[in-house]
Amino acid sequence: MGATAPDLEQLVRAELLRPAPIGAARLTDEILRRHGSAVAAVLFYGSCLRRNTSEGVLDFYVLVDAYRDAYRSRLLAWANAALPPNVFYLEIDSESDPLRCKYAVISVRDFERGAKPGGVRSGIWARFCQPALAVHLRDEAAREAVVAAVAQSTVTAVARTLYQLPSENGTTRFTMPALWLQTLRDTYAAELRPEAPGSIRNIYEASPERYDRAARAVLAHIGAEIRNGETELGVILPIDAKRWARRGLGRLRPLAKLVYSVQLLKSAATFGDWLPYVLWKLERHTGKRIVPTERQRRHPFLFGWPLLFRVLWQRDLR
Repeated sequence: MGATAPDLEQLVRAELLRPAPIGAARLTDEILRRHGSAVAAVLFYGSCLRRNTSEGVLDFYVLVDAYRDAYRSRLLAWANAALPPNVFYLEIDSESDPLRCKYAVISVRDFERGAKPGGVRSGIWARFCQPALAVHLRDEAAREAVVAAVAQSTVTAVARTLYQLPSENGTTRFTMPALWLQTLRDTYAAELRPEAPGSIRNIYEASPERYDRAARAVLAHIGAEIRNGETELGVILPIDAKRWARRGLGRLRPLAKLVYSVQLLKSAATFGDWLPYVLWKLERHTGKRIVPTERQRRHPFLFGWPLLFRVLWQRDLR
């Protein structure tokens, strides 16, 4: 990616280089034991980071040099290269409750590519336009690659939304909360990641000053002219900048859902006991309790998928 606005890079760098919580550090040690020297970086993100807790299931992205070096299994390496990332579940003992996480393995190159505009998948920039923490950075090269990709994720997410907003006489008007709520809604809608409207608002309200600073940095990065108002901003966007942003996510959503459906099937093979976890996740995010039958519990690959996809494709989860 090209050089980003200094304020955005400073923000991203400061967030990534914060001290890691003990629980996240212990889980990262086990991830490194599993995948060895191929790991360039381990990034902690998501709700447990926002809530500063090790309770629940922590979320990590594990960046590797090459898939073939990260596994003993050629099949896992092939699957990771064919449709990144591979997703795994990890649980280790601790002094009190067990520490749990799910982590996605992806190459540094695919991570950088996923942070940029283009394509049907929003997985990287949807997650990393939000605060993240680098629990492990192998060296300076890994650090700089991660900082650049995470900064690019924020540019991609915000600029994509900006170019979808209506304008009048060349000026686009919005409030910062509205901009970020639309950005977050679009990223969740593009994936099989149901999230209640209140939960999306909570993401922004957990750190509004941070999100507002990031958005202003993106505006500076793309060369927008900012005209402040009392309650909203008036912005003149460069006509020829970031043409990719004009495409939006709406028309790509069916294809994106198909890709994520295939990804979900693949993840079931690597994740482990996936059905209880997914149903728990759906209940936590939507408030809907789903009780599988005994047959579905015993044979999730045969009988669990109709239940899961019926829920995922309901209108209120799109």
